This record gives sequence, C-alpha cells and structure tokens, in this order.
Amino acid sequence: MENNRSQELVLVQTYNLLKYTFVIVPIVAGADKFTNLLTDWDQYLNPTIAGMLPFSSDTFMMIVGVIEIVAGIIVLKKTEIGGYIVAAWLTSIALTLLLSLHYLDVAVRDLVMAIAAFSMARIHKIVK
Repeated sequence: MENNRSQELVLVQTYNLLKYTFVIVPIVAGADKFTNLLTDWDQYLNPTIAGMLPFSSDTFMMIVGVIEIVAGIIVLKKTEIGGYIVAAWLTSIALTLLLSLHYLDVAVRDLVMAIAAFSMARIHKIVK
C-alpha cells in the first residue's frame, strides 16, 4: 500500500514539473520574440519560409510569440489539450529546422521537448 502512494506521489510530482515547465518556457520564449534578449529568433527561421512570407520575419516572429504565449496559458488552464498543442508546435518547429538542415541540435532538442509535452498530456488522465 505504501509503495502505491509513493509511486502516485512521484507521478504527481513529475506531472507538475512538466506542467509548469510547459507553462513557463513557452510564455518566456514567446515574450522574447518581442525583445530578442535571449537570442535573435530570426536566425532560426527557415530561409525558404521567410521568402514566402507577405511580411517581415520580425513580424512573423511576433506572431509566433503570441502563439507560444497562448499555448503556455492553455497548458496552465487545460493541461491535456495544451500538452498536445505544445507537442505539435514543437514538432513543427523541429521539422522546419530539419528541412533547412540548419540548427539540427535545436531540432533534436525540440523533438525531445515535444515528446515530454505529449507525455505530460497523456499522464494528465492518470493524475487528474
């Protein structure tokens, strides 16, 4: 009996760690799309995609920033749905980086984060 409680506690703690990570990180990264304090986000934009945009890459990154902030808020309010949204978002970012053959390390990191967000969404059904 004690072992089950300890396993439940570990599961809840892991879920909460993932949840608040996927609340904070998208909001911070999204907000930084407006300031570029952490990095110059335009460098990660696939040049092919940048060339097809009807507006500047800065404007595109600000739109991305808003989407990321909203995704973080959704994770806070509706964790399961938000987890799937963040997982899909990170996967799409990773795929564009892979297709451009630039920043492959970031692409792999984003895929790993996508798996973590997906896992958080799946764990939500057990924890809640």
